[in-house]
Amino acid sequence: MNVSDAMTPRSDLVVVEIPGSRNDVLEYIQEYGFSSVPVVKDVDGDEVYRGLVTRDDLIEQPDEDQLALLMREVPTVGAAESIDAAAATIVAEGSRRLPVVDGDELVGILTVTDVIRAIARGEMAGDTEVGGLATTAVNATHTETPLPVAEREIGLANVPYAVVLDDDADLAGMVTEVDILAVARVVEGEASTGDSIAEQDSEWSWEGIKATGARYLPTRNVELPAEAVRHFMTEDLITVNSTRTAKEVAQELISNDIEQVPLVNGTDLDGIVRDVDLLEGL
Repeated sequence: MNVSDAMTPRSDLVVVEIPGSRNDVLEYIQEYGFSSVPVVKDVDGDEVYRGLVTRDDLIEQPDEDQLALLMREVPTVGAAESIDAAAATIVAEGSRRLPVVDGDELVGILTVTDVIRAIARGEMAGDTEVGGLATTAVNATHTETPLPVAEREIGLANVPYAVVLDDDADLAGMVTEVDILAVARVVEGEASTGDSIAEQDSEWSWEGIKATGARYLPTRNVELPAEAVRHFMTEDLITVNSTRTAKEVAQELISNDIEQVPLVNGTDLDGIVRDVDLLEGL
């Protein structure tokens, strides 16, 4: 199976053009639920691929507005390359997507989701049980954690999710970067973020996330609601056990439009099965 058989073709891609701003990317990510947007430039009437801007770039570079400085270079792949080799590159590089190029022309994108879809359809190996693929280190937060604090926890953990626990430390839900960006609002100029952070006297105003001046530290020009995570999390979670196969879990991920599922043993949380974990099992 080749990359061309699984990739999302250029005709189905949303791109942003240089010159442009972070607002352009944020709007697309919020509207379509993308994790990244390709960046192109018109050169003498031809569209030339330049790079990608991801959800992480918007969060990690809160003060940068210029598209050309936000974008990153990632490995690229050719349409004729095998999808197994491309999946190995995704795992090795820690990238969730590979631009598919022909010279300087963008012809498509191969994402983790595209590979997961191929596993779900039985077009790639999927017999491995996920108990051996799961990530046992789990990022977690509490149901009453203010959303800006949870966003900071996710950023520090360098994962796209937080499992949400209740007062009894039981699994109550999950909040993801997609959930957070869906309710984010860009703050123009030097305007205060207002209620986007806890008050100084709040029990949640711990030292690592206090404001600098009147602005929220991790995402200075993105305002987030200060309500508890429970208002934004997904409560009815899909869970899997260790004997489920990669193909079965891939089908769950695709049908529910998610990137990770909790691995449970009875009522105990044993880990997280991420989509990239399934690629590592190929």
